[in-house]
Amino acid sequence: MGAGEMNRKEKKQLREKCTVQQLMGIKQLTRHGVLTANGELVFFLISPDNLSILSGDGVRGRITALSNLLQGIDNVRLLALDSQESFQQNLDYYRQRLEQETNPAIRELLCQDLEHLTEIQTTTASAREFAIVIPLENKTNEPSNAQVSRLEKDIHDYGFRVRAAEETDVKRLLAIYYQRNIFEDTLNSVDGEAWVTGDV
Repeated sequence: MGAGEMNRKEKKQLREKCTVQQLMGIKQLTRHGVLTANGELVFFLISPDNLSILSGDGVRGRITALSNLLQGIDNVRLLALDSQESFQQNLDYYRQRLEQETNPAIRELLCQDLEHLTEIQTTTASAREFAIVIPLENKTNEPSNAQVSRLEKDIHDYGFRVRAAEETDVKRLLAIYYQRNIFEDTLNSVDGEAWVTGDV
């Protein structure tokens, strides 16, 4: 092993000292996105159209608008995710336990839990959320707020209902993406923040 290489134990120790934000590659949250080592990423929330009620021409028009958007804005990325937490791992666990369990009383409880989680997932996790993520250009002298406003207008001009994400939106999107429990009233910027500020 060369002098510049780290062994597995050293890498593990380094990871354990990192904060969650560092492990995610995020330096800090910004007003409308996140700051990474490669610059600021800004999130724009899109309200999708209900394609089932559009005519064939209407659907083709939405596809053309999306194609034009992807070609017209540099380095644009699309993010599509569940608007609520996924219970799939929990459902898989209960199914696995049901296959192994022989006690009828416990099997009945497992069936009830499985049915309850299935009902929750059906009612809350079926909706999707869509965002456009665009890196801000740090080469220009244009202030970041002006860039965000210009990009929001550009996306709107392509025919999309859009708004720049606020910090709470960004936290929620990251929480959903990384499968954190999002059924909390607030998402703290720092672990244990509520205990320090007395908001518990």
